[in-house]
Amino acid sequence: MRILILGGTTEAAALVRLLAGRPDSDVTLSLAGRTAAPLALPARTRIGGFGGAEGLAAYLRENAVAALIDATHPFARIISRNAAVASREAGVPLLAVRRPAWAREPGDDWREVDSVAEAVPALGGTPRRVFLTVGRLELAAFAAAPRHRYLVRTIEPVGDALPGLDVTAIEARGPFGAAEEEDLMRRHGVEVLVTKNSGGAATYGKIAAARALGIPVVIVRQPRLPDVAQVGEARDALAWLDSHRATDRGV
Repeated sequence: MRILILGGTTEAAALVRLLAGRPDSDVTLSLAGRTAAPLALPARTRIGGFGGAEGLAAYLRENAVAALIDATHPFARIISRNAAVASREAGVPLLAVRRPAWAREPGDDWREVDSVAEAVPALGGTPRRVFLTVGRLELAAFAAAPRHRYLVRTIEPVGDALPGLDVTAIEARGPFGAAEEEDLMRRHGVEVLVTKNSGGAATYGKIAAARALGIPVVIVRQPRLPDVAQVGEARDALAWLDSHRATDRGV
C-alpha cells in the first residue's frame, strides 16, 4: 500500500515510526522544506511543494498512491486545502490528523485573534517584553511595533525579519515542558506571550507557564480547514489505514 504523508508535525513523525518496517506499507513523507535540518525519520522523504492541488493530484496518480494522510500543522491552510482537492480529483482516500486546539482554563488570560497581523495591535501601546513563538515566517509583522522588546524562539535563524528592533533570539526545537518554559519567562522578564493555538502537548508548556506566572497571552485561533475525515492521533490514523487495507483485500 503506497502511502503519502504530508508531514512536519509530531503526529506525522509518530505515524512514520509506527509504519516503519511494515512490509504492507510503502511510505513517502513529504515536507515543505521550511526547516533546513528536519528530523531523520525511517521513510522515503521528499522536500518541497507539488505545484498546487493539480500538481498533488498528478503526483498521487503517477505514483499509484493508495492513501493520503494530511498530518501538517494546523495553520498550514494551503496544503490542507490542496490535499482535499487533490484527493477528490485523484480518487485517493484522505485522512487528516488534526490535534485538538487548546482550550482556555481557569487562570488563563487570553486575547484571541484571527491572525498574526491582528496580534500586533493587541499588544497595546505600552512598551513590553514580548515572547514570540509564531514561527519564523510571520515575524515581520511585528516590525510595525518597534516599541516592544522581543524574545523570539524559532527552529531556524530569524535572519533580518526584525531589523533594528530589540530582539533576543533563541533557536530551539520542542517539546518544551512547563517548568522549563516558566524558568525561561522568568529569566527574560516576559510580560506577554504571543503564540498560535497549535494544540497538542509538545508546546503546551508555554501556555501552562504563562498561566502560572499570570502572564497574558495573545493567541491566534486555528483557521478553518477542509471538512474531511479526521482523527486526533497517529495511532488512530494507523487504524484507519489498516481498515482501508482490509477493504482493498475484500475482507
